[in-house]
Amino acid sequence: MARRLKFLTGLSTLAVAGTLALVGCTGKGEGEGATAAAKGAPAGAGGEGKGEGAAAAPAPILPAGGEGEGGVDFAAAANDPVVFRSALAIAEAHVIAARDAYAAGRKEEAAAMFAHPVGEVLADMEGAFAARGVPSMNELFVDASAGVIADETTEQINTRTAAILAALRAAAEKAPADARSPAAISGGVISDQIDRAADMYRLAGASGDYGHYLDGYGFYKAAEGAYARGRTVIETGNPALAAQIAAALTALGAVYPSAEAPAAINGDVAALSAASSRVMLALGR
Repeated sequence: MARRLKFLTGLSTLAVAGTLALVGCTGKGEGEGATAAAKGAPAGAGGEGKGEGAAAAPAPILPAGGEGEGGVDFAAAANDPVVFRSALAIAEAHVIAARDAYAAGRKEEAAAMFAHPVGEVLADMEGAFAARGVPSMNELFVDASAGVIADETTEQINTRTAAILAALRAAAEKAPADARSPAAISGGVISDQIDRAADMYRLAGASGDYGHYLDGYGFYKAAEGAYARGRTVIETGNPALAAQIAAALTALGAVYPSAEAPAAINGDVAALSAASSRVMLALGR
């Protein structure tokens, strides 16, 4: 199943719809060591869908995505609270991006963003989740992607999003602990999201690809939300870190005004990278 979940990220919207029954049946992986997602699969690669209206005209290709998930040491997640929670934050970033993209009328991208974490994050986290007693969340993500394909209302998609975010937050409560302070752990997760957002903006500016921009927007919003929840802890435990996080989020907010990309993606990439680096330095990294 893990290989099948990863392959979802390269399928067309109708192919995603046609494989929902396969993915949602158990929510478990098909063994360890699954290969990486197939990128850029052709439209129709998954054959005809099995859902209502699945025999429609040729399906558009989902954006390849997945670029922002690199650099996660999934093997360390069972013992490292920053890695564990950062993986969850990556999934959260995609969900937020999906919700806001759908509200902006970007249906294909929203469907992809809901589906991506299943193959790009959750499949690789199965061992860590099992060790910490975290139940599978796969079905929530897949059902949300199906809801987008089925043209559910924005309110329905918002409800699905809220349910996923609640599940992710509950999973974060089961993260392992180590000798680092709560401020250092929260700051580490936020720093990871800030760095990903800055990097995605660089890629978006170089390529003009909306998928990169949307990834980055999600990482920025995930960092912003994590800081809102952990601000008091970070300000108390490491005021310098809090100041650098706030500055980096302000810089990111200026280049990620919404889920819809601006006409020109030409913000100061060097300034974003520097802001991210200052957060890392404040963390002692």
